[in-house]
Amino acid sequence: MARSFARSISFPLSPSRSSKPSAPPSCHARSVSLPCRSHPILAHLHTHIRAVRAWAQQGPASASSSVAAGLAHVEALHAALGDLLDLPEAQAALSGAGAASDRMLDAFLRLADAHGCFQESVVALKQDVAEALTAVRRRDGARLASAVRAQRRAGKELARLAAAARECAVRPSRLGFMGGQGCAAEAEVSGLLMESAAATASASAALFGTVAAMSASVASVAAESCSCKRTAALVCLVKTKKKSRSGDQVEEEETMGAVAERLEELEECIEELEAGSEKVFRSLVQTRVALLNIHTLHIF
Repeated sequence: MARSFARSISFPLSPSRSSKPSAPPSCHARSVSLPCRSHPILAHLHTHIRAVRAWAQQGPASASSSVAAGLAHVEALHAALGDLLDLPEAQAALSGAGAASDRMLDAFLRLADAHGCFQESVVALKQDVAEALTAVRRRDGARLASAVRAQRRAGKELARLAAAARECAVRPSRLGFMGGQGCAAEAEVSGLLMESAAATASASAALFGTVAAMSASVASVAAESCSCKRTAALVCLVKTKKKSRSGDQVEEEETMGAVAERLEELEECIEELEAGSEKVFRSLVQTRVALLNIHTLHIF
């Protein structure tokens, strides 16, 4: 039986204790002692979990102005989680997780699927917003109405994803780690993984819901501008060649200018989301692959 691992993330013993012989392990051979929360690796992970949860708990107004920051927090959390999973001690602790390991794999698979669908929805939304902008600039009411309908469909899909992510956030808290059948190290690592999954799910729900709300808000403004009365005014604006315009025509131009501005703001937000969401999706896949490799090595 191996006395210890080559790498240990436990704090070193004090000089008065370091010369004493090692006590026999109280658990099975794979079990190791993980460091306390003040250790840099675990402290770093806990810091990122708190940051992700804090962002997810912001109000919609604050979240809408920092969606890129939310994605960055989630990416940083999974980078820290990757550092933990690279440690032999953490891998040894998880190798005997059994049913808990299957639950963790399922949780991260659900999150990866949700972010994959989010990327697809963001691409569709970007196309719809670009189409709406083109319609506004060309004063094409019918084309704008069609783009708004498509944008609303994309918003509904984002709202559905937000609801699914909220369910993922609740699910980990219901999971038991069966700590009585393993070691403290196993319970500690499993607990950190599920905390990370729950925090990611909460942030994902907030992110998806925020983007859905932003899209719905802009779609409502655009829909109002392309109502029957306003569409007729748009046609009039295109056909008129007079230098002097009526007050209604000036008002319509101002309205369409405001709609174009809102659409451009949403387009900029979507462009920020694309790069960040791709990074988060990759980090989720990498986390699940690392867990799957540990699980597979244990089986074989």
